[in-house]
Amino acid sequence: MQVSVETTSGLERQMTVTVPAERIDQDVDKQVMQQARTRRMDGFRPGKIPAKVIKRMYGDAIRYDVLNRVVQESFYKAVQQEELKPAGGPSIDLKNDKEGEDLQFVATFEVYPEVALADFSAAEIEKQSAEIKDADIDQMIETLQKQQAGWSEVERAAEDGDRVKIDFEGFIDGEAFEGGKAEGHDLVLGSNSMIPGFESGLVGVKAGDELELDVTFPEEYHAENLKGKPAKFKVKVQSVSASELPELNAEFFSKFGIEETEVDGFRAEVRKNMERELKNSLKSKLKEQVFNKLVELNSIDVPAALIDEEIDNLRRQAVQQFGGPNAQIDPNTLPKEMFEEQAKRRVVVGLLVQEVVQSNEIKADDARVQETIAEMAETYQEPAQVIEYYNSNEQILNQIRSMVLEDQVVDHLLASAKVEETEVSYEEAIKPAQQVAQEAETEAGE
Repeated sequence: MQVSVETTSGLERQMTVTVPAERIDQDVDKQVMQQARTRRMDGFRPGKIPAKVIKRMYGDAIRYDVLNRVVQESFYKAVQQEELKPAGGPSIDLKNDKEGEDLQFVATFEVYPEVALADFSAAEIEKQSAEIKDADIDQMIETLQKQQAGWSEVERAAEDGDRVKIDFEGFIDGEAFEGGKAEGHDLVLGSNSMIPGFESGLVGVKAGDELELDVTFPEEYHAENLKGKPAKFKVKVQSVSASELPELNAEFFSKFGIEETEVDGFRAEVRKNMERELKNSLKSKLKEQVFNKLVELNSIDVPAALIDEEIDNLRRQAVQQFGGPNAQIDPNTLPKEMFEEQAKRRVVVGLLVQEVVQSNEIKADDARVQETIAEMAETYQEPAQVIEYYNSNEQILNQIRSMVLEDQVVDHLLASAKVEETEVSYEEAIKPAQQVAQEAETEAGE
């Protein structure tokens, strides 16, 4: 077998493979003899069909199968011989498959990039920490109460946090527009579910009031025909209702799966859940920050095949997330552009993390794997059963090992980085990193 490799562009390779005709002929003859022994045909005893009969009747099909198999085997053998690491499957172009002549094909494919990791000691990382205070627990419990709140009509003027039942119709340049009308609409003032100025304009209204609100649709509004346009809404208030927070008792506690009868016991469970959320949030933001810096310091070429593969994964996840497991949606109908940036980043991070693992011979620590399993099991009613199940399921176990391995990579990189520890509030600590970045951009713009 003869092999030659050409670099066409970046990570793309064209590999020309030539397989001697003798190899093809031998494999075809073997298949012919095999079918002569096993095929059944009228007029011939089992195992006594002449090879020339098989070849005349099935020779083209046999040769086709042999060529496909030889191409596949030869490709992987050639890749190993040339010490190449294909990223994704090849595109095969048969140059010569004539009977009696050498088989020649050209395989076009991408290879994994060679990664030389930059020194991570230049990286500046902020490591946040936070404490849960009694006021944080009070606020969380109040939030839980609001989730279960009831409503009762009041005769006073509406205040922020009240619910108003309204009829409204919107007009632009004196003309009503589609989607701008509703009757009996329940709106909680301060929920920011309407465009700016709408809810604040209803503070102080009473049942029976009729008024007009002058507002402007945001420039980033989802409806193209309404972006940035001034509008007038005619509003009639049917009723004003105030929220009634439920009492802190066993009935309320049970709605959150907490079997407690006293407030102190409930607070302790709430604190435990908040501590878990805080730990996960700080860990997640630290990991994202480290990986962002890793990507920033290491510019690498990315195989398009891996990006396409990751886009397909994200498409399937999106369908499952929004359509449920039985969704009748073809993931391929979702635009590729929706996921391209996220897919590329995932691939880049994966390649860099893999290089950190390999170059530093990092292996998943079994003790940390078991600690992680125990932490995950804590959220279930029967932790021991969950731990046993996770440890008996190799697929889940491998997923947890991968999580732990990522954590160990973060620890390894932090050991050489410039780390500044800062203390923040609980509220700030549990904000997603993306929200923090958006708020910073907004402040900078102002």
